[in-house]
Amino acid sequence: MKKASIIMIIGPLFLLGLFSFPLWNIMLGAPQYPDPLGMNIHIDGLRDMNEFDLQNIDGLNHYIGMRTLPKAEDMWEFSIFPLVISGMVALGVLIGLLGFFGKVSYTWFIGWFIVMSILGILGIYDFNAWMVDYGTNLDPNAIMKLTNLDGTPMTYSPPLFGKADMLNFQVTSLPSTGAWLMFVGMMLTVVAFFLGRKNSKSAAIKEFTKLATS
Repeated sequence: MKKASIIMIIGPLFLLGLFSFPLWNIMLGAPQYPDPLGMNIHIDGLRDMNEFDLQNIDGLNHYIGMRTLPKAEDMWEFSIFPLVISGMVALGVLIGLLGFFGKVSYTWFIGWFIVMSILGILGIYDFNAWMVDYGTNLDPNAIMKLTNLDGTPMTYSPPLFGKADMLNFQVTSLPSTGAWLMFVGMMLTVVAFFLGRKNSKSAAIKEFTKLATS
């Protein structure tokens, strides 16, 4: 159980990478931009991939009526997400320590994973809802008013995952370093759970064998 608990302690610590590395990345490539424009989404705000990328994206969006990209203070998520991640890291490490000293069972490890998974799904849902709103609620007085073939207003929501063509831009949206660190950390807690269960079963079998032969 001690080895499983050590892995449980280490796993949540990988989530601290979210404070240094972006969670998600969106790239906009077009013939007139040899170097694609990029936006890194961190848990506490949006940042340029290269200098002036956000400014250039806002300039392009202005023509089609999209709002300017939000500052950290414009979205409650950028204030709450760092607190949630900090709390889950602290909780995961505490569970690992309690497991190490035999105060909780290995089932707490998978409990942490389930809670973190639910929070992650809610975060992705919120992120996607923001992108849909950002790309569909356009300024009716925009310089360019483009429509689909059926006459409906064209929308510009970037994909949650993968690639999509928008006008002459190819938009790519993919998880970034922070997301992969979070994934590794969460998988380590699953490993800790199965290792803890294996050790628990082995201990139970040994105890049963000891009683049977005594």
